[in-house]
Amino acid sequence: MSSIIPVDLLAGATNPGYFSTLATTNISNPTTISLLAYNDDFTTLLGAGATARQLYSLDWEAFHEMGTYNRETNSVYITSNYVSLDDPINITVLDLGNDYSISSTQFPDVHEANGGTNWYPPDMPQTNGSTPPRLLFCDEGDFNAYSQLVSVDPVTNTSTVVLNSFLGRNFSSINDVRQHPVTGDLWFTDADYGYFQNFRPAPTIPKQVYRFDPRTGQVQVAADGFDQSNGLEFSPDLKTLYVTDTGAQHFAPNLTRPATIYAFDVVNDGKALANRRTFAYADSGFPDGIHADTEGNVWAGCGDGIHIWNDAGVLLGKIWIGVTANNFAFLPGKVLVFSNAQLWIVENVKAVGREICRDFGVC
Repeated sequence: MSSIIPVDLLAGATNPGYFSTLATTNISNPTTISLLAYNDDFTTLLGAGATARQLYSLDWEAFHEMGTYNRETNSVYITSNYVSLDDPINITVLDLGNDYSISSTQFPDVHEANGGTNWYPPDMPQTNGSTPPRLLFCDEGDFNAYSQLVSVDPVTNTSTVVLNSFLGRNFSSINDVRQHPVTGDLWFTDADYGYFQNFRPAPTIPKQVYRFDPRTGQVQVAADGFDQSNGLEFSPDLKTLYVTDTGAQHFAPNLTRPATIYAFDVVNDGKALANRRTFAYADSGFPDGIHADTEGNVWAGCGDGIHIWNDAGVLLGKIWIGVTANNFAFLPGKVLVFSNAQLWIVENVKAVGREICRDFGVC
């Protein structure tokens, strides 16, 4: 178990080694998880009774990205890390009704899955407690299959391709996606990680943020100028879109490149972006998967765990595991943390994820 540990920022301001004294871990087999408060608001955010523990430590990287809940199966769907074309990305199914038991599966027409979200088709109203039976996967593709957005019904094991080109040009490796809960549009990012991991051809299109209207088929570039556009998330009032740039990781790490979260105003009735600005920079690794809570705080998987900023970009604290957390998922009163071979859980959490009401029907 782990309780909240206060961080003395004034001590760290003049002693860079101070931060390494806060917690220790065996990097080859991480077992330590700590809750580090960089700001007094962190304890209020998590709740004074929050505790943390490790659920799994495996010999393969089952817990990498996505983390989307489906009410029909009462399970969370997590994508594994890529190994090789002979050992493609699997979907790890975490059964919430069976003490977090796990199984592994594949879905038709999903070749190399990465990020994802719940999928509300255009003719389905998006009301709280009506989570649809479909998931939406960002399929990075491979040398023979286009990168695409794929809708999957995990109960019937059926899939439908939603989008696989920008007006005839294929994407590089679609990375992450969110559906705007009012317009129904799909906002997604494209990066080069399939190429960096040697299962996609050389990129032929810039790294950009896109908006796709599933009603009309209209697809537009909403933002460019990224090294590697990656995670994205709306603020709870839907007035801001946050986008992570993980350019610090190409074929190998280079921490002189971006490890940054950018913020954009969402304008034109939810159809466009304006006023790009730097929101936060990760002090460890790079911000990957990103989610907001209902109070407007921004959470991101980074090089040593989950970092949490308030809406002014002030670092409130960390769910520290000492190794990279590519993504995480909110559950009612809990947070799951993915660090590839390890799965962690923080319980008795006061913070509520932005999509909890809609996806779980619990507010």
